Amino acid sequence: MFLYRKRLLSYLIPAILFISCQKAQNEKEVQLSGNPLFEGWYADPEAIIYGDTYWIYPTYSAPFHKQVFMDCFSSPDLIHWTKHERIIDTAEVKWADSAMWAPGVIENKGKYFLFFAANDVHEGEIGGIGVAIADQPQGPFKDLLGKPLINEIVNGAQPIDQFIFKDKDDSFLMYYGGWGKCNVVKLKDDFTGLEPFEDGSIFREVTPESYVEGPFMFIREGKYYFMWSEGGWTGPDYKVAYAISDNPFGPFERIGVVLEQDPKVATGAGHHSVLFEPNSDQYYIVYHRRPLGETDGNYRVTCIDKMEFDENGLIIPVKITFEGVPANPLQ
Repeated sequence: MFLYRKRLLSYLIPAILFISCQKAQNEKEVQLSGNPLFEGWYADPEAIIYGDTYWIYPTYSAPFHKQVFMDCFSSPDLIHWTKHERIIDTAEVKWADSAMWAPGVIENKGKYFLFFAANDVHEGEIGGIGVAIADQPQGPFKDLLGKPLINEIVNGAQPIDQFIFKDKDDSFLMYYGGWGKCNVVKLKDDFTGLEPFEDGSIFREVTPESYVEGPFMFIREGKYYFMWSEGGWTGPDYKVAYAISDNPFGPFERIGVVLEQDPKVATGAGHHSVLFEPNSDQYYIVYHRRPLGETDGNYRVTCIDKMEFDENGLIIPVKITFEGVPANPLQ
């Protein structure tokens, strides 16, 4: 009996070790980010890669009078996220008293810039798009101008939801606008003001069909992909559509919807940004959505899913998930 047990163990122990190793390997292989990416009510996420780190800058999702600061989040692999609290607030931005939202971020000449909207400005009020500067991605950010970069309403576009785009010629364009209208402007190299286009104009309207807010631009294989949010931000019809053009000024002919709710997963999926990780040639869409059964307009959470293209370069409609995306460490 002793010999039998000994012989049995000689077979079982390697088998158990093999199964354990295989399980650990499989768990490592399928390590996923999960959705939402981090705890808390956060919306309008702007995602970017700085060096060897992923960064997400969202709106703190709360009523306007409580939306007086911004946090950001960093990760080496899209799985583990670190929260950086109050990277900017209305105590720093003297002209802002509420509704700091929809950050847009970019690095330029070794400095980190955060563009934001404040005060939910209407005609004749102080507010609009501001810009802040920091020495590191997590701030603290300081108001660069002491006043809004854009305060006025031009072409019917409320000055919110700005996205800063570096074009092929290294010039900086900024797309922005709410209330169903979108403008593009050219930024000075130091971001202290606007420069005229070649025709002398400062503002160009580029509003596509069904545009509501949340513009975003990226280049892929020489083409300009312009994206925006449609529908109402508090409702289930919130979604993202896109167009493709040969230049950054359009015309932008609407192709179709690429991100929307799934009544089995979440509602109101929209106001996104796009991440491109060049080593893995992987695109991600980072967006907010509302958990099932939640009706509070401010209950929004930040999520991520893969974004892929077909053989013609069209964006394949995104499937929103609870699982999120696999780990993708930056080396």
